[in-house]
Amino acid sequence: MRGRPAPLLLVLAIALVVVALLATGVGAYQIPVGQILGSVLHKIGIDTGHLPDHLGERTLWEVRFPRVVLGAVVGASLGCAGALMQGVFGNPLAEPGVIGVSSGAAVGAAAVVVSGVSFLGSWTVVAAAFFGGLIAVAVVYALSRSGGRTEVVTLVLTGVAVNALCGAMIGLLMFYSNDAQLRAITFWNLGSVGSATWGAVAAVAPCAVVGLAVAPFYARRLDLLALGERSARHLGVDVEGMRRVLIVVVALLTSAAVAFSGVIGFVGLVVPHLIRMIAGPGHRTLIAASTLGGAVLLVGADLVARTVAAPAEVPLGVLTALIGAPFFFWLLRKTRARQGGWA
Repeated sequence: MRGRPAPLLLVLAIALVVVALLATGVGAYQIPVGQILGSVLHKIGIDTGHLPDHLGERTLWEVRFPRVVLGAVVGASLGCAGALMQGVFGNPLAEPGVIGVSSGAAVGAAAVVVSGVSFLGSWTVVAAAFFGGLIAVAVVYALSRSGGRTEVVTLVLTGVAVNALCGAMIGLLMFYSNDAQLRAITFWNLGSVGSATWGAVAAVAPCAVVGLAVAPFYARRLDLLALGERSARHLGVDVEGMRRVLIVVVALLTSAAVAFSGVIGFVGLVVPHLIRMIAGPGHRTLIAASTLGGAVLLVGADLVARTVAAPAEVPLGVLTALIGAPFFFWLLRKTRARQGGWA
């Protein structure tokens, strides 16, 4: 499929539909695929096929569908954000969780929970998470650049420092929180879409749609940036202006995800890199495929998280870290070997 985006995108779209149907039907209350499709068709005014019973209908529309949709939106946001960050920094190790953007967003969200501020209603947490993530990515961007380029070792170490600082701030907020606030902050640290509601989907979706809509317009400029900053400028790319816009887009995508799902790491690292290995480095395909691939991965991971140890549920962020951390070590070693040492 390398160099041929249409087949890859079609395969990923089909995979997303299949995984979503599995995630919707599998659980403590099993619902056959025929009844799922019948219920969806019934909602849009087409009465055909078998419908689930009353309990099944409620399970679908009040529990399963919101969870699957939120997982898909969060995964798509993180996958797209990872692809953008790797293009902006010119580094395959860049990822919202690795360099502290997710942790910064979690600090903003936790601060709102502990303070009780709600001047924007249900959007207050999203806004606070956005500014927390924006500050984190701005700090990383400023400190990891030297001589007009982003250094690998500085990027990783800055991310470690930002994550450590955010972890300390979250710990301090937990110290001053009550039991309900403590449970909410713990949820963010572990990551989950288990508390998904249509209200959460409605709050996350606009941020995700804006970010996902803006990202493709910068695909060609990111391809030119991959040639080097000087070459990109000679070809008419406003490099710094593009970076500022895309940093805001990354913060928007990541903060929207973190606000309702908590810190879910490595999706934005693993998915774009796998897509790049399959389809090549062109950002037109990479951004779209990473968006779909992130959705597939997170919906599938959530299905595993809630079934592998049923009736208990493995935290989603823990599961993605168990998968993503070894991948990160391999990628770090590969990057170091290719560059002949730390760059």
